[in-house]
Amino acid sequence: MKEGMLYKKIKDNVVNCFLCAHRCVIEPGKRGICAVRENIDGTLYSLVYGKVVAMNIDPIEKKPLFHFLPGSESLSIATVGCNLKCQHCQNYEISQSPVERPDVAIPGQDTRPEEVARRAKEEGCESISYTYTEPTIFLEYAHDCIKEAKKLGIKNVFVSNGFMSKESASLIAPMLDANNIDLKGGAEFYKKLCMGRVEPVRNTIRTMKEHGVWVEVTTLVIPGHNDSDESLKEIAGFIHSVSPDIPWHVSAFYPTYKLLDRPRTPVATLKRAREIGLGAGLKFVYTGNVPGDEGETTSCPACGEALIRRAGYMIAANLLREGKCPRCSSRIPGLWHN
Repeated sequence: MKEGMLYKKIKDNVVNCFLCAHRCVIEPGKRGICAVRENIDGTLYSLVYGKVVAMNIDPIEKKPLFHFLPGSESLSIATVGCNLKCQHCQNYEISQSPVERPDVAIPGQDTRPEEVARRAKEEGCESISYTYTEPTIFLEYAHDCIKEAKKLGIKNVFVSNGFMSKESASLIAPMLDANNIDLKGGAEFYKKLCMGRVEPVRNTIRTMKEHGVWVEVTTLVIPGHNDSDESLKEIAGFIHSVSPDIPWHVSAFYPTYKLLDRPRTPVATLKRAREIGLGAGLKFVYTGNVPGDEGETTSCPACGEALIRRAGYMIAANLLREGKCPRCSSRIPGLWHN
């Protein structure tokens, strides 16, 4: 265990955690909503520090990040736990296990931050991604891994639900190179399906962008919940208000966890969502979970030249030269190899 960041003692050994937007008030012997931060005699501890439950080498496109070192590999790690309770969580076995099995010891392979950084270096990974579950709930561990990674010239990526506090977002943003943030829907969606709120997520997107983090946004489009034109226009409009350069990934849902009464997202719905995003003024809108679709291609917003062609998570062709379109020399926003 490691003492947590971002909390304060109130009285009678009660603590107020402000790591995420829930800002839990936790009594002695109790845990926060995430179930991986526990108040022990007035001190808040992270129960997941160093306990890696998943470690894989992934293409950066899987995060998904399309404008960040395309074609590179990222060492991806997670602990158990999450601060949201999404009914459609695709990684619920690890994200929800501390809540659903509170009497079971926190699982994970004890791994020091320097070991994570060294593994990334040895495997030729250009970045470490804190992903699969919500990295905010293991912020102390991610923080220390990032410090070690930076010593070796390795970049750092959050794949996040964005349900952070202003304090945690401001703390970690200067250390991050990129962040793919889920913007799942509007206020009712978060209340009904996630036990959360949308405004903290929007604030995190703004904060990351203000700190110079490369931001991409993902929306899992769920039939009957956030697939209406109104919902999609609301999301696209918000992203545009932050920056039209932010890539928006609209991905296909499939039934999982507790949300089994909805069908897979039709490809036509994703194409419509993409058109809505482009119509709202976003320069880059991508369709996800539909390998081979034209919506995987990065095109120059100035002249229309196809610059990066993808097939699933693979790069089929990359025509960018020093981050510019070879036809019209327009600079394409992102972090590129050349």
